Amino acid sequence: MSIIELEVQDFERQREMVKAYREHIENELKDICYELLRLLDKYLIPTVTKIESKVFYLKMKGDYYRYLTEITTGNKQQKFIEESKHAYKNGFDIAQDQMTVTHPMRLNLALNLSVFCYEFLNETDLACHLAKKAFDDAVSGLNCISGDSYKDSTIIMQLLRDNLKVWTKNQHDLNDMDQSREQQ
Repeated sequence: MSIIELEVQDFERQREMVKAYREHIENELKDICYELLRLLDKYLIPTVTKIESKVFYLKMKGDYYRYLTEITTGNKQQKFIEESKHAYKNGFDIAQDQMTVTHPMRLNLALNLSVFCYEFLNETDLACHLAKKAFDDAVSGLNCISGDSYKDSTIIMQLLRDNLKVWTKNQHDLNDMDQSREQQ
């Protein structure tokens, strides 16, 4: 056999090993997500009494469905997208109604929901709107908080602002590309 044929066989073997390992990791991740979602739905969300905890658990539920979305395709992925959207929306509605605009959990949920809208729903305008509103609302309430809450809130606000910069830059870049195509 020539050296090239041996290298090709080696490459194919390595590729198969990487694929098998990736599938193994994905299956482990799926098992963890399913177990956590089961615990959330069966024990935690139905029995929680504190608003902050309920919002946290709903955010967590949205996050774990989002993780499943990242490693699946087809109809199952669509189901996970819908479940994630539903959990985030429920948590977000409660947070908007019952938490201050500077509450770190409310800001964290706005951050995760906006990222979800951008990455999985391809709704850049909605993602930007959610992030900007959460950021602007929190700026107006910063003078009312101090200590750890202030630190936690400002860190999340920085992440919201960073995402907004990236998303609006990407949107402007796409618009520029569209305009240059139209001119050609």
